[in-house]
Amino acid sequence: MDRQEQVVVVGAGIGGLACAIELARSGFPVTVVERADQAGGKLRQLDIGGCKVDAGPTVFTMRWVFEALFEAAGASLDRYLRLRPAELLARHAWGPDETLDLHAEVSRSADAIAAFAGPAEADGYRAFCAEARRIYDTLRDTFLTVQKPGPLALTRNVGLGRLNALLGIRPFETMWQALSGHFRDTRLRQLFGRYATYCGSSPFDAPATLMLVAHVEQSGVWLVEGGMQQLARALESLASALGVEFRYRTHVETICVNRGRVCGVTIADGERLAARSVVVNGGAAAIASGAFGASVAGATSASPRRRRSLSAVTWALKARTTGFPLTRHNVFFSSDYAAEFKDIFGHGQLPREPTIYVCAQDRVDETACAADAERLLILVNAPPCGDEHVFDPEELAECETKVFDHLGRCGLRISPSAYPPVRTTPDQFNTLFPATGGALYGSATQGWSAAFNRPGAGTRIPGLYLAGGGAHPGAGVPMAALSGRLAAQRLMASRASTRRFHAAATPGGTSTP
Repeated sequence: MDRQEQVVVVGAGIGGLACAIELARSGFPVTVVERADQAGGKLRQLDIGGCKVDAGPTVFTMRWVFEALFEAAGASLDRYLRLRPAELLARHAWGPDETLDLHAEVSRSADAIAAFAGPAEADGYRAFCAEARRIYDTLRDTFLTVQKPGPLALTRNVGLGRLNALLGIRPFETMWQALSGHFRDTRLRQLFGRYATYCGSSPFDAPATLMLVAHVEQSGVWLVEGGMQQLARALESLASALGVEFRYRTHVETICVNRGRVCGVTIADGERLAARSVVVNGGAAAIASGAFGASVAGATSASPRRRRSLSAVTWALKARTTGFPLTRHNVFFSSDYAAEFKDIFGHGQLPREPTIYVCAQDRVDETACAADAERLLILVNAPPCGDEHVFDPEELAECETKVFDHLGRCGLRISPSAYPPVRTTPDQFNTLFPATGGALYGSATQGWSAAFNRPGAGTRIPGLYLAGGGAHPGAGVPMAALSGRLAAQRLMASRASTRRFHAAATPGGTSTP
């Protein structure tokens, strides 16, 4: 294809990589420009005592998304990535004697819930699973994998004859309200309400539609050999094999516009990369804030700060653990879930009693860790205020004390290590992902219309497109990949339309950038 068709993808996150693959396999010349020294975006790893610790997303789901991406490019995911299905999805604790495991098999989870909270709650769980599946089945091919629809377009996609199915996604109820119909036990509402946080949202504000996340997890969780960063490397390898050029440690200073459409980018050293199209693998807020220059600042609209999704405080460490029997994914719940989200979203402060996620990355299902010291990522939710407020050392020390004290009360003892933990806070996430305030999931899903308010692949400036977890269809590793494919498809459809227009207007002529 002619170099006039050049595409520059800004950012080598999962959305940018998927977009580059889709475009390259269709014949477009693609250059990916990334300011970091490797691909992955939020799939980052930190070096702790010579070991790589995943410090971003830790759960791999919706394997079919990546299988389809590789298959379309004439490749096989299995040749690039080693995956192992998880039998135990997560271990949940409310105290040393209150633990509940969720398993890959619904029947095993139901048995565990029956033993934990009684047979009636197990029946509620089965009904919850069936409803989560119905919601997912309704939205997979009508919303998640298509260009961003509005409410009317979604209705058409689902079909006028299936209005009951559309109402069945329960957009006008909160997730907490819907869960109350399935579970009397507050602990189970906490457990399944936590799926809203996978999208950076509160179960007390998010629509019940997000129950579909439970079905995504029940459909399969895989462990990635070598850590989640290997997924980024697999996508990078496939893209390179298709001819994509990667330029790392390269910062895009401005996106250039000529005669109302994109014409390339300028990088920090002044070099100009000509391009007929530019795909930004990042939040719309970065563009709207002027991070890529005033000429494109009006191409998108930033969501109000009050709609930002959750941020986090994380600790990546290598240490010896005793007591509580960790598995790969572990959640230690607070005693008052509503207060936790009120602290974060209502008061903009670190939660006084946080729920804690621990990813023990050397564990496989229920097997013990073979090493004396194991790799851990510890995470608590935090307000997305990193561009306005830097938590002082006393606040962070108090938060850290609460976290490790709560883990200790649940029986988990983490011995001091020769390798100090690496902590990441909302202001540091804001530095990594500018103009976000440290929000890690784009905008929060609050209310029935929130999903329709996410930006789609197109922008107000011809030739400029969006990909990533901040764009449709939403947050999460597989969703980011879907957004990348949708951006590529939108770009290609626009190019085809432009070529048809020029061919009709000036027979035999050629289009210009």
